[in-house]
Amino acid sequence: MNPPPGGAGIPVDALDFYDDLAAENTRTWWQANRARWEESVREPMEWLVEALTDEFGAARLYRPHRDVRFSADKSPYKDHQGALAATVPGVGFYVQVSAEGLMTGGGFYPSGPDQTPRYRAAVDAPASGGALQAVVDRLVASGFEIGGEQVATRPRGVAADHPRLDLMRHKHLIAARRHGSPPWLDTPEVLERVRADWRAVRPLVDWLTEHVGATQVPRGR
Repeated sequence: MNPPPGGAGIPVDALDFYDDLAAENTRTWWQANRARWEESVREPMEWLVEALTDEFGAARLYRPHRDVRFSADKSPYKDHQGALAATVPGVGFYVQVSAEGLMTGGGFYPSGPDQTPRYRAAVDAPASGGALQAVVDRLVASGFEIGGEQVATRPRGVAADHPRLDLMRHKHLIAARRHGSPPWLDTPEVLERVRADWRAVRPLVDWLTEHVGATQVPRGR
């Protein structure tokens, strides 16, 4: 894929776009600024993930609209643009741009109720759990943050002195590096920076792909 009209990189205007959107998150504002979103956000992000396809597989950009059906917040548009190169549904490599800047990483977000129990069973097992702990420790040491929703104390039936209690508490697990707005954001260097981060999180994504995998629960009609 050829670089977008503005050149290779993520324009700083992508951050400004989401800063402005936060002040007026309305359909009227979006329609007036849609061409700006396409030029500063969508096209550069499409270029970025397409350039990574050869190593990490195809990625998809998430739609910009929020699902407000069950939310008290009725703002119609997301405050960021994310893209996921999935190995299986819910597991993969992630990149995002927002008003706060560029974020990269990988992990899993459950797409079915059977994935978190499988994750915890693998964390509990000494061999697979120890391997994950080693992966997470290396990521933290290299500057990644470990996140994802957790239970407040510990899952039912898990001992308070479990050697991997912090990992057991997770409902989903994500490793992220927050770059902010570095000087290379709007240059071709952004591609190699994201590539390096995705290579760093590959052991985590591989572990999750093997031990969590795709949901086996059929979708409801």
